[in-house]
Amino acid sequence: MEQLAKLEDLPTSYVANLTQNNLVPLWPSLRNVLPPLKPIPHTKATFWKFNDIKPLLIEAGELTPIEKAERRVLVLANPGHGLENMRATSVIYLGMQLLLPKEWAPAHRHTPNAVRLIVEGEKAYTTVEGEKCPMSHGDLILTPSGLWHEHGHDGDEPVIWLDVLDLPLVYYMEASYVEGGECQPVMNTGTKSRYGRGLVPTQHHIRAKNNYPMLRYPWVEAKQLLVDLAETQSQGPIQVAYVNPETGEDCQKIIGYSAVMVRSNETIQMSPCSAAQVFHLIEGQLELRIGTETFNLEKADTACAPCFAQIDLFNRSSEPCFIFIADEAPIQKKL
Repeated sequence: MEQLAKLEDLPTSYVANLTQNNLVPLWPSLRNVLPPLKPIPHTKATFWKFNDIKPLLIEAGELTPIEKAERRVLVLANPGHGLENMRATSVIYLGMQLLLPKEWAPAHRHTPNAVRLIVEGEKAYTTVEGEKCPMSHGDLILTPSGLWHEHGHDGDEPVIWLDVLDLPLVYYMEASYVEGGECQPVMNTGTKSRYGRGLVPTQHHIRAKNNYPMLRYPWVEAKQLLVDLAETQSQGPIQVAYVNPETGEDCQKIIGYSAVMVRSNETIQMSPCSAAQVFHLIEGQLELRIGTETFNLEKADTACAPCFAQIDLFNRSSEPCFIFIADEAPIQKKL
């Protein structure tokens, strides 16, 4: 494309007049906001090692009581967006949250959608709109926009989970806020899902106002499905999506979630994607190549990739590995 005129090509008096009237000439910046052929992402390929995060998170538990923190979280920030902006990608916020034994993170609700991917520990729970969802390693728990939720811990060891929110998008829209509430009465223990593989109740109990019939996706079930699929699928990524079991659509409206299995000694080349992606290793070991950068992930490590990046997964171990993925595909589909 032809080179456009630059801002410095304009008389300074003209630029000053534009500024005084809150005006900006488009053409000097046109190629920045509308680059040819593909976007110019601010998201950088970034890697967060859990063994570096955990001691700092435990120290945070010693430094700040839950009453003074409300949510004790260390944010996984992408330097491409500026650490102060607390973004992993343009749409996705990531945080590692700590809950110590016998603590209670008070009930609130907010406009951003959130999920919790349980990293470590047992006997904690999240109560969402009166449904008590136990937290076990690898479980995915939804706390959708506008639903009351709180966290409690009946165990003896710290519990850590990965928060994934669409906070950057909601904040950008100037629509982000929170409302505090009281401890919720538990109306449903949430220990058993009403939905099995390919089966739903004949009497649908869709949530009034909020169409989230399933709030907890147990990892033991997702893992077993991946293992079963691997027995019949000879090549390519073994991948399952977290969906609304009544509609088959993405389980949340803005960010999509899936899990991938890579067999032992297998290499997977992912298809190019217009959405930025987050990778969190649930089990095993993984060499993750994003463009020209390579990250060696162990259990509970996290990385993110910008849009249109070439992504390769290498499992060089003798055991399969399992990866949780969050991406921006649902909002892109809607746009």
